[in-house]
Amino acid sequence: MSQIPITRVGAERLKRELDRLKKVERPAVIEAIAEARAHGDLKENAEYHAAREQQGFIEGRIQELENALGNARIIDVATLNAGSKVVFGATVTLLEEIDNAAEVTWHIVGDLEADVNERRLAISAPLARALIGKEEGDVVEFQAPNGLRVFEIVEVSYARSE
Repeated sequence: MSQIPITRVGAERLKRELDRLKKVERPAVIEAIAEARAHGDLKENAEYHAAREQQGFIEGRIQELENALGNARIIDVATLNAGSKVVFGATVTLLEEIDNAAEVTWHIVGDLEADVNERRLAISAPLARALIGKEEGDVVEFQAPNGLRVFEIVEVSYARSE
């Protein structure tokens, strides 16, 4: 199986989630199942079925995280020396040229750690693919679902603390 790129910070975040699932959530759901089982008839026990369903979600996520971390290629962004070129791990500030000339900053990360709300853009996302290999000052056009978008790359950096 091929290795999946992930930043060092993203790997640490996933390890913390895995640790929390194993040490906090798994024991809590096992306790909830035992408590619901003590109430008697399991056929019509909604608490029992809900706890078992939650256990399935937790166990699935644990397995997903273990597999992902096992296949991860951890890249320390701080050691990259790509200059002003956009590569994996870059924090890129863009200026949208068409709509309102607003600046937006994205951190290009692995698929496992992407989170739009946290401004972490998956390397496989169309915008990230359009940015890779470009440099500060370049104008990037890409086809978004809502039409053509044009950005100027204002700044590229590789030191990001989270």
